[in-house]
Amino acid sequence: MGSRAALFVLVLVLCYGLAMAVSFVGDEEWRGEKEGGEEDWRREREERERGREREETEEEEETEDWFLLQDSKDVVKTDAGEMRVVRSLGGRIVDRPMHIGFVTMEPKSLFIPQYLDSSLILFIRRGEAKIGYIYKDALAERRLKTGDVYRIPAGSAFYLVNTGEGQRLHIICSIDTSESLSLRTFQSFFIGGGSYPTSVLAGFDRETLSHAFNVSFSQLREILSRQREGPIVFVEDSRSPSVWAKFLQMKQQDRLQHLKKMVPDDFQEEPVHRQEELTWSWRKFLNSMLGKESKRKDDKGAGKSPDSYNLYDRRPDFSNNYGWSVALDESDYDPLKHSGIGVYLVNLTAGAMMAPHVNPSATEYGIVLGGSGTIQVVYPNGTSAINAKITEGDVFWVPKYFPFCQIASRTGPFEFFGFTTSARKNRPQFLVGASSILRTMLGPELAAAFGVDEERLREVVDAQQEAVILPSTWAAPPDDRKKKKMFARMPRIIKSFGNDMIMGSD
Repeated sequence: MGSRAALFVLVLVLCYGLAMAVSFVGDEEWRGEKEGGEEDWRREREERERGREREETEEEEETEDWFLLQDSKDVVKTDAGEMRVVRSLGGRIVDRPMHIGFVTMEPKSLFIPQYLDSSLILFIRRGEAKIGYIYKDALAERRLKTGDVYRIPAGSAFYLVNTGEGQRLHIICSIDTSESLSLRTFQSFFIGGGSYPTSVLAGFDRETLSHAFNVSFSQLREILSRQREGPIVFVEDSRSPSVWAKFLQMKQQDRLQHLKKMVPDDFQEEPVHRQEELTWSWRKFLNSMLGKESKRKDDKGAGKSPDSYNLYDRRPDFSNNYGWSVALDESDYDPLKHSGIGVYLVNLTAGAMMAPHVNPSATEYGIVLGGSGTIQVVYPNGTSAINAKITEGDVFWVPKYFPFCQIASRTGPFEFFGFTTSARKNRPQFLVGASSILRTMLGPELAAAFGVDEERLREVVDAQQEAVILPSTWAAPPDDRKKKKMFARMPRIIKSFGNDMIMGSD
């Protein structure tokens, strides 16, 4: 009996020991699995964080690209010249989509007659040009030079000739698509043309055209099939045998004789009062474009279009030691009233800054004409939308209400030109400087908004003595030691305001 009891106790001890051993091994395995799981979780969390950082970086890059317009397309390209268009963005934030066009024409070249479904505002960046277009049912011609601004309404037939001797013509233009057939594109309708481009006249059947012109179709076919050099052509025989070159180089009497083949005699002899009632026709345009001059005294000044406006001849609206700016609105140049578009030009010295400001009435499109600099745009919630370097040829845009500034690099002057989506007098609200809204609103309410006392806020707001165009500390006058000291103190004071100045909601 005793031996059985001892054996039973021994079995119990062995079972307990085995259970403890299994439990220990299980605990070790669980701890190992737990530690491995924690390590996997930490690794997964780190990968998620890295992925989120990559996404944020990509989003920031995409955001910056959003404010720099880079959707560029060659719409015309020939030996005699080219036209490139940078398209604007769409969406609710864009109050008025506007494309930016760049036209380059070789010496002695012609941009053949056409009309668009969009209005243009031309800026002669470099060179000289002659523009002819239909104004009040007659042909008006204007000579344009560097700095000139000129408007061509949608639907008005026009042509351009590079008249500069041995000089390329460079034009920047706004393309207002508010009247176009499609907001994303604009459409050219070529009056002159042949196989390339095709004239809109070619779309009518031969009987219709023959009766309309009162000439045989063989005569029409001669001028509707020969052009194959593209929308921009040379007008010199040495460079091109085009029909346009031959027409423009004919003597006046020869051109008149050629036109008589297309224009019937009864039209030539039509009474004055009847001609004044006529609306513009293809024959009238061709007749005027190819050199027919009216012999009637009544026609003196007929079709006289508005003059051009030269930005470089105008006295700057604002100027100081650090740069100048010009803003052209409908009160300065009446044709802008019909387009609803304004024009501006800014020149900053090396290191200077167009002070942070807001345009409450218009979206701004800008083109860098020379030099390089930086553009900064801020979202409504106080975060950076873009802080990017821009150089000659870059196109940027800033929606209305968004705070922004431009800063010239320290290597040289920075010049940019552009268009605004309002022709009314622009009244930008400057956030910094002697004419800033901070200085105008300075008082206990503004100090409370920043969480500091009024005296401390005044020390910062009144530190900048310049307005609109500001110097950097590097560009400040060397004898202005007091201002330099004040500039040096500003960052520490600004940091004490905190980072909670966010209005609006995401």
